[in-house]
Amino acid sequence: MQLSIIDGLHHVDRDDWNALTSSSVLGRHPFVQYDFLKLLEDSGSVGLDDDTGQHSGWHPLHVLVHDDDGKLLGACPTYLKEHSYGEYIFDWSWANAIERMGVPYYPKIVVGIPFTPATGPRLLLHPDADGDVVKALLAEGLKAAAAELKASSVHVLFCLDDELAAFEDAGFFRRATHQFHWRNDQPHYDDVDAFLAQLRSQNRKQIRKERRVVDESGLLVERVRQGALHQGDYERLFQLYRSTTDRKWGQAYLTRAFFDGLAGAGGQDALVNTARDDDGALVAMALSFTSEQHIYGRYWGALHAGRGRRQEQLHFELCYYQLLEHAIVHGMDLVEAGAQGEHKIKRGFLPVVTHSAHFIVEPQLHDAIGRAMNLERQEVEHEVESGRIRGPFKEGCVPPHPLRAGCVLRDS
Repeated sequence: MQLSIIDGLHHVDRDDWNALTSSSVLGRHPFVQYDFLKLLEDSGSVGLDDDTGQHSGWHPLHVLVHDDDGKLLGACPTYLKEHSYGEYIFDWSWANAIERMGVPYYPKIVVGIPFTPATGPRLLLHPDADGDVVKALLAEGLKAAAAELKASSVHVLFCLDDELAAFEDAGFFRRATHQFHWRNDQPHYDDVDAFLAQLRSQNRKQIRKERRVVDESGLLVERVRQGALHQGDYERLFQLYRSTTDRKWGQAYLTRAFFDGLAGAGGQDALVNTARDDDGALVAMALSFTSEQHIYGRYWGALHAGRGRRQEQLHFELCYYQLLEHAIVHGMDLVEAGAQGEHKIKRGFLPVVTHSAHFIVEPQLHDAIGRAMNLERQEVEHEVESGRIRGPFKEGCVPPHPLRAGCVLRDS
């Protein structure tokens, strides 16, 4: 078998790459599909933005494994990074500590999906591949790439639990963080009222009140797929996205070209929750992506849709309640509504542990940070247990909910 590194997906055949994405325990995962990742590259959201001449600081550097006949057996979506933005696994303290010791922290290597804190496959395997062998080769290949490129470290973000063993065998340490996920009960809820019936009275009343405010606002709220959006809506989606990043002094990672590209193959998994005023103008949106059983909430934005509590409740409606309603209607298992947010607990999103794997090239630093992460993991797991206990569900009604992300539950 042969290991190689490419500087963009244009070097790979689309069907060959997508053949690697069918073996995940999560099914067809939207963010590792060729069209989505290539849209990030072609739009300048990663790499160089041709429209502005600015570089994102994410250099595509995908690691591949071929057999001796040239068949693609495995890959990692990989990037050489000049900063730590857009990762949601925060390592700023590591960077500061390491650089105070006179060791440059950047560049570093990141395996993951840019700007997307969603658990998913990071070791992509062909169904015919010897999984253990290819996983081991990819993990060692990432370390070799770090040495060759003089990178300080390798960081595998939001990986599946069953991928961690391959990285730990290669000398990586694991880090635990947590998010808040909503899981459809088993058997699935019949409707939203069935879900609300499982909640304590005060939480049930709060959700109904928040939804009623939006119902009485005069806005038309809809869930729409790619084909139901007008061409002009994609420009509006970008404006709404920028309204959030500009207002919160955040980094606008995605370019205008990315949103234009959603009208094509790169947006085939997109689900857009929209709010329109009396004139039919799009005034708020929440952009999500779906797999067969999961929904991944990503971006929110609103213009002239009210202020204060009304806009907050519109945010809850588009980013949370519409997603869980869609999951119930379509018999889907899970809603991930993005990173962070303790306020999600009272709305039925319970905490779960998410994992990443890390390798620091300098051995003493690697061992020191790894020991600290062992202690941090215990704290995170305790926090997750505590969050589940104080959740909104009535006693005896907590849905089956794994403690770790990336697990699949099905009816027995």
